[in-house]
Amino acid sequence: MNLAWSRSFMWDGAINHLDMQSLFPITHPNEMNESLDHVVSKLQSSNVYPSLYYKAFGDSMITGERTLKSLSQFMLTLVSANSKYDSVMRNETQFNEQQRRGYKLFKTNCASCHTEPLFTNAQFENNGLPLDSTLNDFGRMNVTHNPSDSLKFKVPTLRNIEFSFPYMHDGRFKRLSEVITHYTLGIQQSNTLSKQLRKPILLSSNEKVDLIAFLLTLSDRTFLFNPKYSYPRSIYFPETKD
Repeated sequence: MNLAWSRSFMWDGAINHLDMQSLFPITHPNEMNESLDHVVSKLQSSNVYPSLYYKAFGDSMITGERTLKSLSQFMLTLVSANSKYDSVMRNETQFNEQQRRGYKLFKTNCASCHTEPLFTNAQFENNGLPLDSTLNDFGRMNVTHNPSDSLKFKVPTLRNIEFSFPYMHDGRFKRLSEVITHYTLGIQQSNTLSKQLRKPILLSSNEKVDLIAFLLTLSDRTFLFNPKYSYPRSIYFPETKD
């Protein structure tokens, strides 16, 4: 899979329904390069899936629509809400002093786009990244053809950001420190730059460390390492346990 392409495509808002989200990775030549009909054919010939479709739908008919709906229904189960941040918000624990300072910095400098509790405002923003000359991806403008949407991409959630690298819509940064350096020193001015970024973000070295300490509290290991979301060995190998 071309990871950079995948990230940039999905962040331009071209997909507007969860049932259709899986179709593009399946069929696009830069990713799985499959056809939905061929996928359905392979599922139909499987020794496993007809019985699973029967349990889900009441009969063993496998169709493209049912396949996409099954994938979207699974994605709806992927709810992350048990990070340290969540525990603090539920008054079950407290941030340490460094995390508390980082949270304050976050609310001052980041929360207008990465709005709690989902840590996204669900909008499209130009975050000041220069155009990737290889991808030539102009973001939302590729969908709307409106120049005012140039270099605007969907604001991602920051939940589990510790584990979601590489960062930015095209995966150009590998470390959170690089992301923060971009926002403090690397903003490229343009007509479509997010209004929240027109005023410089000034952080000392210690403040950058504090901010990262807070961002790490958004990691939900209970969710990330839940065996329910791992490879379903019990389906293919019934004699074993997940």
